[in-house]
Amino acid sequence: MIDFTLTEEHLAVQGLVKNFCAKEVLPNIRERDRAAQFDPTLLEKMGKADLLGLCLPKEYGGAGMDYVSLGLTCEEAEYADTSVRVIFSVHVGLVSLPILTWGNAKQKSQYLPGLASGKRIGAFGLTEPDAGSDVVGIKTTADRDGNAFVLNGEKMWISLADVADTMLVFGWTDRAKMKARDHSGLTAFVIERTMPGVTTHTIHGKLGVRAGNTGSISFADVRVPAENVLGEVGEGFKIAMFCLDQGRFTVASGATGLIRACLDACLDYSHTRKTFGQPIGEHQLVKEMIARMVAGFEYSRLLWLRAAWLKNIGKPNTRETALAKWIACEQSETAAADAVQVHGAYGFSDEFPVERFYRNSKGSSIYEGSREIQKLMQADYALGLRSDKPGRRELPVPIG
Repeated sequence: MIDFTLTEEHLAVQGLVKNFCAKEVLPNIRERDRAAQFDPTLLEKMGKADLLGLCLPKEYGGAGMDYVSLGLTCEEAEYADTSVRVIFSVHVGLVSLPILTWGNAKQKSQYLPGLASGKRIGAFGLTEPDAGSDVVGIKTTADRDGNAFVLNGEKMWISLADVADTMLVFGWTDRAKMKARDHSGLTAFVIERTMPGVTTHTIHGKLGVRAGNTGSISFADVRVPAENVLGEVGEGFKIAMFCLDQGRFTVASGATGLIRACLDACLDYSHTRKTFGQPIGEHQLVKEMIARMVAGFEYSRLLWLRAAWLKNIGKPNTRETALAKWIACEQSETAAADAVQVHGAYGFSDEFPVERFYRNSKGSSIYEGSREIQKLMQADYALGLRSDKPGRRELPVPIG
């Protein structure tokens, strides 16, 4: 049975993240966004606050929290700024949880404690200059050479690229399968920044998420020990799809927080701004936009909560997670556009946060599988052209 009641533990986590953001993010977010400046000390502070190991088991230094806790964390993080939620999406959803699920005992003990404490920062390397949603279109290769693989390629649009020291990277270990676009030739690797041949570059001029770090990662004849293969050789595609399930979940819950931020900003402004002799909140068309935000928030949260429930009990959830991602991101774009409209000319400047919300909202409909990919997935499920296969590896219940 699904129970939507938040436990005391859930509320405590939500309060912890809210207070953290109020102290460490909100006081300077406008200035950092203006300067397109990432604050690397934020990662250290998040580690000390025990936020980066949220869903990792206590045996690895984590907090042992569940997916509802992770969703609430992402909501509160993006309520403050999308750049903060991105840290949870990447470090927790796309790196830590995949290593927990697919790593062997040695890899878990080697990487998870550092990821939980923030002494290690994770980045996820799948997207390339010529390949995003088309995973088998990537060109990175990893040729076997004795007890190592020689990695060559470039990853693009990588969050935390310049500050990460542990990178989950995908490449072809079978060139014949690469040519045939057979995804069973893809393999996942845990890469260290210190490996010779690894370089990163910052991407400038982004529309949104300006306070976050985004870059590219280049691999030039990087020798990767065979023991750094995550899972088995040839399991890269399965692992990538698992990763995207976690990433889409965090994006969906984060986008829900952005809707709430837009709503709160508009409620405050609607009570104080007057036109034609009355508060703008009394105008019917302003009410319409506010009502749309209320509805968007409510059903976006319900969708990610359903996905969280399925994840907590170890059930397949790709369809439900993808639906939550599509709807929440679409609604956050609508809410942000309406929020700018409610604020009128002031919404067009960064004097109010809705301008930043508007720019930030666009990215979520593109990354972790574009809006169009999510629509195709839902149609394929409905038409019987796609199903979650029995026996697919799911994340163990991450409580305790």
